[in-house]
Amino acid sequence: MKTLHLWVNGEPVSREVADNRLLIDFLRDDLGLTGTKEGCSVGVCGACTVLVDGQPVSACLSLAVSVADCRLVTIEGLAEGDRLHPLQRAFLEYGGFQCGICTSGQIMAAKALLDTNPHPSVEEIRSWMMGNLCRCTGYYKIIESIQAVAEGKVSA
Repeated sequence: MKTLHLWVNGEPVSREVADNRLLIDFLRDDLGLTGTKEGCSVGVCGACTVLVDGQPVSACLSLAVSVADCRLVTIEGLAEGDRLHPLQRAFLEYGGFQCGICTSGQIMAAKALLDTNPHPSVEEIRSWMMGNLCRCTGYYKIIESIQAVAEGKVSA
């Protein structure tokens, strides 16, 4: 067991964790942050995407101890109280979700994109989002949702 110190959604967290504890289990089971979903368990679907120091990371492949002293953001950390993040609002307004399994990972990956490139082209959105799979939407509404935020159609 190791003592893990990090910031999760802006709050300091210190917990004892086993060396082999997966980040997704730490978030969901230890911290109760169930917005991060486990889809494939092998790092190919993107449903478990979280941001670690601003970079998208697959929580199903990462050990909790690997994020020591990092700043981690989950889907729960995007909204400010009852005020949704623009990406969350866009996914609602533009129909970027259906069943919801991939939605948090899609939004977190999109946030990393827009933080890196606030005005991506449709091709850049498609390329960035290739690591996030969706079985329901056909991707058009996901791309439209991200594009709407990039174009300022949905804002804070």
